[in-house]
Order: sequence, then C-alpha cells, then structure tokens
Amino acid sequence: MPSPAPIRIEAATARRFLVRRHALAPARALTGGADGVAALVDRIGSVQFDPIAVAGRNHDLVLHARVAGYRPEWTTTLLGERRALIELWNKGLSLVPMAEVPWHRDTWDRTRERYETELFPRLRGTIDALLTRIDATGPITSTDGGPGPRIDWWWGPTSEVRAALEALTVAGILGVTRREGNRRWFDRIERIVPPAILAERHPPADAARHRLLSRYRAHGLLGTAGQPEVWLDIAPARRTPALPAEAPVRAELHADLVASGALLPVAVEGVPGMRFIVREDLPLLEAAGREGALPGPRTATLLAPLDPLMWDRSLLASLFGCDYRWEVYTPPARRRWGYYVLPVLAGDRIVGRIEPRFERASGSARILGWWWEPGIDPDADPGLVPAIRAAIAAWAGFGGARRIGWATGLAAEKRRFGTIAPEAAG
Repeated sequence: MPSPAPIRIEAATARRFLVRRHALAPARALTGGADGVAALVDRIGSVQFDPIAVAGRNHDLVLHARVAGYRPEWTTTLLGERRALIELWNKGLSLVPMAEVPWHRDTWDRTRERYETELFPRLRGTIDALLTRIDATGPITSTDGGPGPRIDWWWGPTSEVRAALEALTVAGILGVTRREGNRRWFDRIERIVPPAILAERHPPADAARHRLLSRYRAHGLLGTAGQPEVWLDIAPARRTPALPAEAPVRAELHADLVASGALLPVAVEGVPGMRFIVREDLPLLEAAGREGALPGPRTATLLAPLDPLMWDRSLLASLFGCDYRWEVYTPPARRRWGYYVLPVLAGDRIVGRIEPRFERASGSARILGWWWEPGIDPDADPGLVPAIRAAIAAWAGFGGARRIGWATGLAAEKRRFGTIAPEAAG
C-alpha cells in the first residue's frame, strides 16, 4: 500500500503545534491539583524519572512547567496511595498511567526469562531472603538489608540487595509501591497493580506497536531516527536473519501504523526527514496552521532536560534553533554550558538557557548561569523579560525557596530581571 501524501507545514506552525499540544502555551495553566497531574500523564502517556534533584527532579520539572501550583507530593499520592500511576521502564524509568501495565507485560516476561538464566541463579540466596521478608513483613527498601556484598551493576558497583530489588522490578516480580524523595519501597507487584489490570495481556507484536505509538503521542512530532534511547524497549529497528520470523521489528510496526492511519506523515519546512503525528492531533495541527501567533499573554518556563518536548535533539536544533546537550554526565573540563542547564521556553521559542540550583540548607535558590540564545535581544521584546521573571519566580516557589540569588558574574542579568520574589507554593 503506498504511503499517504505528507501534510506540509511551515516551521512556525510546527512550533505552535508542539507547544500547544505539550500544554506549554500558556505555561503552568493546567488545573486540578493531583487530578490535573493524572490527566496530563494520561494525555502524554509517559514522564521520565531521573533522581538528580539540584533544580528539581526531571519528572517534577516536567509537571511544574504545565500544572498550576504543582507540588511534588501530588505525584507521590498518585503513585503510592491512589495507584493511578506506576513506575515502569519506558524510554528509561518513567511514570506511566496504571492502565498501561498490560502493554509492558511482554517486556517483563522477556527480562524475567533472561534473568532466570543469567542473573537470578547468581543472586538466588539474596533474592529468596528478600522475597521471604517481603511476604512476611511487607515493603522494604534497598537499605533494609544492611550494606552486604557489592556487585557490578547497570551504572557501576552497588549493593547486592539493591541490584536484586531492581532486577526483580524490571522482571515484573516486584514494583515500587512508594517513594520518599529518591528512597524507594519495593513490594510484590500483585499488591501494587489491580488484579484485572495485571491479568490482562497482549501479543508481543501488539504490545510493541502500542509502545511505539506511545512515543509519538508523548513527543508529538517524531521522525523514525534520532536518539537511540527514544526507542528503548520497543523492538529491534529492522529485521535481521537472527530474529525469529514472528518477532516484531520497529520499521514494520511503523509502516503498519502509517498504513492504518494511526500515524500521519508531516513534512516540516527546514526540518530534515519526515515527521509523524498521531491521528488524534490533526485538528490541533490544523488550528496551529490557522493561527498567526499564539493567543493570550506571553508565558515562559524552564524545560526539564528529559521533557518529552526535548526527546529529539535534532528537531530541537532545526525547529527551535537550540543545540542542546544535557551535560550532567559530561566531565567538567568538556562542558560548554554547565552541570544542570535548562532551556528556557518563551511562547513558541527557546530564548535562553539557565543553570538554576536549590540550596535547601539555606532555603534559597541560586542562578549560577544565564545565556541568551543567538539572535535573541531581550531589550527589543517588552514582554520577554517579565515572562521569564515570572517563570523563575514560579520555579523557585515550587522548590520551596524563600529568596533567589545570582552568581557574581551575572550582575548584568540580575539588573535586567530585577528582584524576583519566589512565587507562593501551590
């Protein structure tokens, strides 16, 4: 079947479309508290988790950018008490709606089968002791077993207890039942996932197709290439002689989604390669094409480094003119910007970068670095600085800061933005 003709749009239309579908124009406008968070995660399907909290953890920054008065405890409640969300590996560790669990069962099954031959026998004593304790006394954390022996793990050496708990989790035997900061409590998956959801299963090809479609739903305008981590835990990219005939592959799944009309091809002015939107987004794309500019007053926000809008760095460069690299794992001598630098979105343009930090011991927030993007003149746009000032105030208030300081070398920007009072917590 021939591919459908692509929808051709201007770059400005693509930018308006993306910021509107990501609930970023206006920023911090979704309401409803914890219910608003649940609705947003259901809408985009996945919010990536990262434990680094110097400016707020990634998932909290994603939600803060969109939900009015966002408080981290709302997400904690949705995970641990209401069971509306669950932690799963979906392009990295992510928060996904509980209803998505059946579409990940085949990933659990494959991981469990592999670990039963490779890893679990080596950790059998530790695993049996942990499961016996969980069954007898309930959830435990990785520190409950004491220091114990250490082994090489995914990112480096760690305790055998922690490795066993994490392995049992990615195999679908345990799950994270609650968090306090980055401390996790693990329990039997049967105590976390409702029985009807846990009993539901899908054929591996259907599940892989669903997960592939979910990546397009989360980002909004993906192509077929890009960063490899975008496609983790879906299926191999292309068929090889070593693959079983029935094994799903991404290229074939993508062709099926296009042929069925679930994905629509889009050619964007100045953007290499074909892009795709989910069919349900067509009215929003058409509305973006009719708009001359984003409606309403200008707003700005700080974008999390793993925000769904940031998944495709090549699109970010060609469409928004922002060549962004998260340098948290880059050696200091090789960093171009800084340890934890976030793009600043104003309207439908990325206008600058900020290196913010919470200094919780003193109850303050500090701006360690600021850079305007090339071609941005803050003095020529009367609405830009006030919008960014409001974004910084909202970020500081979300982190509980009582005051905001600027690094010594940023005197000019401190004068430009003036005194910024943290916004009252929601």
